[in-house]
Amino acid sequence: MTITAQEPQNVPVQLHQGDGLLVLTAPMPGMEPEDISVRIQGDQVIVRGNYRGSRKDQPELLVSEWTIGPYYRQITLPQPVHGALTNITYGNGVLVVAMPTREPGAPADSTAYAELQLETMPNARGQHVGHTGTEKKRTTTRARRQAKAARAEPGGNF
Repeated sequence: MTITAQEPQNVPVQLHQGDGLLVLTAPMPGMEPEDISVRIQGDQVIVRGNYRGSRKDQPELLVSEWTIGPYYRQITLPQPVHGALTNITYGNGVLVVAMPTREPGAPADSTAYAELQLETMPNARGQHVGHTGTEKKRTTTRARRQAKAARAEPGGNF
C-alpha cells in the first residue's frame, strides 16, 4: 500500500485507565511538536499530525515505505474527561495525552471543547517533558510559589 500526502494514516493507540486519569498513547514518528494537535470534545478525542513530507528526495535513500504524516485518529472515550485540564507531551516519536476523568455518572459537555497544541522546548530533544511520576494535585501558581519559598527557608522541608 502506498501512502500519499493526502491520505491521513490511522494512528494506533493505547488507552490506559488509572486513578482519576485516562492516558492515551500514540506513536507519531517524525513529527515536530508544532505539527501535532489534540482536540477533546465531549467523549471524543481527535489526534492530528501534519504532513512533514517523505524522505524520497534524499539521494542516499534506497527504500522508503513510510511517510512522516499526516496522522489522524478519532477515539471515543469510555467516560467524560476534563479537556481543559488535559496534559499532552511528545517525546521519542510517541504522543502521550493524560486526561483527568470527571466524576462517575457526570455527563460529558458535548458543546465544550479543548484544542491542545504542543510547544517546542529548546534543548529538550530526546528528553521526557511533563509529569514526573509524583502524585498530581490541583494547585495554583501562587500556592506553588508559596510552597517552594517555604521549602527554601532554613528549617523548611525538602
